[in-house]
Amino acid sequence: MASDYLHRATPVMPAIGDLMANGKLTKSMVDGLEPKPSDYVQWCGQLPGFGVRVRPSGSKSFIVQYRIGGRNSPTRKVTVGTYGKLTVEQAREAAKAILAKAELGEDVAGDRAKRRAELNVAQLCDEYLAEGCDRKKDSTIATDKGRIERHIKPLLGRKRVSEVTRGDVEKFMRDVAKGATATDEKTGKFGRAIVTGGKGTATRTVRLLGGIFTYAVDRGYIETNPRLGVKVYADGKGERFLSASEIEKLGETLRLAETDGLPWQFNEGAKSKHRPVNAENQREKLCPHAIAAIRLLLLTGCRAGEILNLMWKDIDFDRGFINLPDSKTGSKPVLIGAPALQILASLERKADNPYVIVGSKPKEPRSDLKRPWKRVTTHAGLPDLRLHDLRHSYASIGAASGMGLTIVGKLLGHASPATTARYSHFADDPLRRASDNIAGQIAAALGGSKAGAEIIPIAGKAGSNG
Repeated sequence: MASDYLHRATPVMPAIGDLMANGKLTKSMVDGLEPKPSDYVQWCGQLPGFGVRVRPSGSKSFIVQYRIGGRNSPTRKVTVGTYGKLTVEQAREAAKAILAKAELGEDVAGDRAKRRAELNVAQLCDEYLAEGCDRKKDSTIATDKGRIERHIKPLLGRKRVSEVTRGDVEKFMRDVAKGATATDEKTGKFGRAIVTGGKGTATRTVRLLGGIFTYAVDRGYIETNPRLGVKVYADGKGERFLSASEIEKLGETLRLAETDGLPWQFNEGAKSKHRPVNAENQREKLCPHAIAAIRLLLLTGCRAGEILNLMWKDIDFDRGFINLPDSKTGSKPVLIGAPALQILASLERKADNPYVIVGSKPKEPRSDLKRPWKRVTTHAGLPDLRLHDLRHSYASIGAASGMGLTIVGKLLGHASPATTARYSHFADDPLRRASDNIAGQIAAALGGSKAGAEIIPIAGKAGSNG
């Protein structure tokens, strides 16, 4: 009987040495656990199968691990609760109850998974946001929430998780692309949220949906991810790269904006009483901090949020670095050139504001560059240019200069070489150089070489018929 009893439920035990070293889980022990780059579990040395999982974010949750059917059976894990909401002792008592049920043949983890499979998609999304986003940045989570509330819940929210098929996901993608979830809703007293849908939104939302279903698979709620095999639309990022002449136009406009000012742009139908009367007042100088931000974006390749949230304390003028504590890819130092350092050195500092690009409120940065950017691009004749295209242009110039994609990727802070690979067509191509050299030789022989071209003599004696 004893052997059968142990065969039905076996707590998953760490090594004996680990148990002895760990000791009993206590409040002081749990408080002292520091986060690491990946998840880890601190097991209790007194109650086998009971532990606390520590995530990279610093969050801690109690778990129970056991097997049903003997040591060759797959492990089962049950999350007891979050530390802070439960004390160590409360979690220990709950763990004992779960292990007792397991010894009697009751699979608590399996039962939970079956119940969770009956969740609808809206409930799964809520759980994912609460428990499955530990490694995401706050800004990314905010974007996910928007896509969930505006697209996923309206179209799939009531459907049972276990009932969602690949065909449902494909239809969802088509519906979002066609604008089925498009809205124009009022937010607050003056704001509006305009949701248009489209193929780009559909692709990004389906990828998020796939991540949510991956979470469901990992938790055992479903066996397969219905997003698998769904072909999404091309991203259609429409990357724009400035030519040398366009950079000159942009530079001329920025200089005019900070000196004489840009001509007023009157909206059609606007009341004339709001327009300046005197000709000398019909120009507008833009904020020097906004102009500096635009120049820095082009000169550094940084993202707009990285420049807008840059603080003076994060600039190392001596070594030519800016230290970004919270970029898209985490904290990182960014090497910047002398022109960017000169802009930073000449920019006025506000005594009550620690940010480089100050906003209208004390101690806060400027929130965005939408208005000055529109004024600048309209005057420069570049209405289709986006702020992020300045980053693309920085990268394309670096790639075309023969620096190598590895160097360009490091300057941009790309976490993966695949991200930089999009600029490979700008790279200094040996075939291009060979083509230019051959054409140069032929042009020289024809007497039609252009000034400044690299001319390499054709092999063989001059005047030879070959």
